[in-house]
Amino acid sequence: MKIIDKTIFEGRNIYSHKKCIRLDVDLEGYSEVPTKNINMFNKNLLKMVPELYKHRCGIDEEHGFVKRLEEGTYLAHVCEHTIIALQNMLGIDLAYGKAREVSGDHYYIIFQYQYKILALNIAYLAVDIVNSLIENQKIDFDKRYEELQKILVKEQMGASTKELLKAAKKRGLPYISIGDSGMYQIGYGRKGKLISATIGENTRCIGVDIACDKYLTKQILKSNFIPIADGEKVYNTLELIKYSERLGYPLVLKPQFGNKGNGVILNITSSKELIESYIALKKTTDDIIVEKYYEGKDYRVCLVDYKVVAVAKRIPPYVIGNGKLSIKKLLCNLNSDSNRGNGHEKPLTKVRIDNQLVSYLSEQGVNLNSIPKENERIFLRKNANLSTGAIAVDCTDEISDENKEICERAAKALGLDICGIDICSKDISSSLNKEGIIVEINAAPGIRMHHFPSEGKPRDVAGAIIDMIYRNNFDNIPVISVTGTNGKTTTTRLISYVFSRIGYNVGMTTTSGISVGGKSIDRGDDTGVTSARSILLNKDVDIAVLETARGGIVRRGLAYDLADVAVLTNITEDHLGLDGIETMEDLSKAKALVVEAVKEDGFAVINADDKWSLSIIDRIKSNIIYFSMNYENEFIQNNIKNNLKAVYYKDNRIYIFNNGRTYMVADIKDIPITLNGKLKYNIKNVMAACCALTAMNVDYCMISKGVTDFNENDNEGRFNIYNIAGVDVVLDYGHNIDGYNCVLESLKGMDNRKLVGIIGVPGDRGNDVIERIGKMCSDVFDKIYIKEDCDKRGRKNGEVADILLKGVRSGKCKNVKVVLDELDALKEAIDDSSKGDMIIEFYENFEKLSSYINEQGEYNGEERAQNY
Repeated sequence: MKIIDKTIFEGRNIYSHKKCIRLDVDLEGYSEVPTKNINMFNKNLLKMVPELYKHRCGIDEEHGFVKRLEEGTYLAHVCEHTIIALQNMLGIDLAYGKAREVSGDHYYIIFQYQYKILALNIAYLAVDIVNSLIENQKIDFDKRYEELQKILVKEQMGASTKELLKAAKKRGLPYISIGDSGMYQIGYGRKGKLISATIGENTRCIGVDIACDKYLTKQILKSNFIPIADGEKVYNTLELIKYSERLGYPLVLKPQFGNKGNGVILNITSSKELIESYIALKKTTDDIIVEKYYEGKDYRVCLVDYKVVAVAKRIPPYVIGNGKLSIKKLLCNLNSDSNRGNGHEKPLTKVRIDNQLVSYLSEQGVNLNSIPKENERIFLRKNANLSTGAIAVDCTDEISDENKEICERAAKALGLDICGIDICSKDISSSLNKEGIIVEINAAPGIRMHHFPSEGKPRDVAGAIIDMIYRNNFDNIPVISVTGTNGKTTTTRLISYVFSRIGYNVGMTTTSGISVGGKSIDRGDDTGVTSARSILLNKDVDIAVLETARGGIVRRGLAYDLADVAVLTNITEDHLGLDGIETMEDLSKAKALVVEAVKEDGFAVINADDKWSLSIIDRIKSNIIYFSMNYENEFIQNNIKNNLKAVYYKDNRIYIFNNGRTYMVADIKDIPITLNGKLKYNIKNVMAACCALTAMNVDYCMISKGVTDFNENDNEGRFNIYNIAGVDVVLDYGHNIDGYNCVLESLKGMDNRKLVGIIGVPGDRGNDVIERIGKMCSDVFDKIYIKEDCDKRGRKNGEVADILLKGVRSGKCKNVKVVLDELDALKEAIDDSSKGDMIIEFYENFEKLSSYINEQGEYNGEERAQNY
């Protein structure tokens, strides 16, 4: 087995609404060989990965996967389960996966993941395991598994971040990962708020800088008469001795800049110990503080929005003797607790054996091999940092009002809206002004001790942070997603146009580019994940209207979590045979993802005249608005009967039914992009837009005003009509059978005139499709020029033109010429045309052609036609 390709889906995708990775694998001749027929395969697999015993598999019974192995199952299925099992062994709770045959030895293996880099390395290991079992060769599984553990420690999300995102989700707010930085944006567009661990978007940078400087923090707190430990910054041993004489023992040495208790030396009781500690610390930092050591309990007070929200007493890690086991063995048992992890991913952290631990044990007169007495408590560290293994006890209800006020003044003095204040006090309920000090203030405080205390009540600090960031207003910007085979761009533009007219700053993606507030920020086909994310991350955007194309859906899934409104214009034959989409059923399932990923109270817009669109309505969980060219359509009538929303065409007018009333939007003759009803496909696009606008509760007057004002100038590249010396030139983006058919049907309703077609088809269409388009055009056009796209999409030069020519010659038109460059073809067609003729070019590069036409129009003194 070998991996030939991989696809990473970071959001909802055609395989699952969970994050997934798809591996393309080559089984190298083993597609028909069950693992039971491979010597010792099953036995050795289960021995290496015993987690597989827990998998129930598709038969949903205890040890179901083992039963499948015994009955006979195949390599791709085994690899899928092994990948999931290895993630489970690392403490990652997930279960989704499947294996699917593409053809012969080519299979897809799809599996859920949480951490991308880890998951890929697990996949590589799983494939290596399969191959080693086939070839009966040993693999150093333990070493590889240790490498996976290291990757997990580096990549996994911290407990604080995890709780913040969980709190955001609970409040209905989506989030986006900003690269691999550990930073996230909660919410979209104007409502988006950035977080990095517990640093919020409005946390002041200068406050964070002050908190990182322990000496500056002491100076600011002292100037605000807040109780702190007396101390000084030390530059040499002479100053050290001088300050020690003033302060008196015991003392503390600490780095001026540091965190997690690193480098802090506590309870120094003699000048000899002081100088030795200073020299040792000097090796790692030049900036050292000496201060008075205070005896007391270690408290962490967490403040959000300058208010105390949680208090925890931190206790250094310890073991309790039983008179039998050594300290080392007791420590091993302590670390085996499932609540302890290697980093911050779990409620507690494992206690590492290092020089500090060994040294502290020595101070207590014991070592790792010592056997403590029954119930004897042996502390393992001096400090009580959770990052080195301490535990926490909730004391939120014990802190006095006076101490709360002191902590709140301290947070305000530094300007930190979110912080953790470390306090040394014998009792947090007693006044700090009498006994106790603030040791330091931490920006980006860890909050797992408050969410998962070893004793006491959990405190929802993450919820308090999200509440503060959003000021308890959890509205997100609306997201409208538009998909379908044809009409997506026009529908997207019309929806955006109406919202813009109302006054919203609309972020829009289409096949023509990205725009924000009507200003283009990119030109090109921007209908995928990257383009959509640019809108969702843009802080100027009030509403996101996203054209969501098949290619992006299949290759990377969705950029957003759930839409408020999803529009499916139609599903017709296009791109079959690409990206695993072989049939109309496959295509329908892919498009269905967009209307599946809608909020429960949101709306899916469905074309009630399109059978393939109707075929996926059972997959939709939200409300549905149907639109139809036929008032008598059963889905329209059912919605009207049940007092649900519907949009329909009747008597040359578009109507909206809502709240038990019927509203006339406009007469077709007053909607410019329909060309007095000749462009029937644009009538459908207008209705689809009306559905989306109705779902968003846009006033009917604004909908009517929008659709009647929207014209070809607002719909670039979609049946745009120009006039050059009496010759009408139409540019349209028809690029598939249905797109061509819509335009050709519209031409049949034009006045009796000579029709010239300049036709071309993208190279990734099938030969039969290309040939059929040639035949369709031949039956409508009086003269045809065949051109080719610059992007051949895997075809040879002239290959698509030859297939089109074959199709044209099978039809009525005999006046045909091949001119491969589309601009050259247009120039020749114009030169050979007479006044009153109409040229229709199905373009690839709109800007190149429209620029040429506008130049010619100006030269001939002709104005561009506004309508037809």
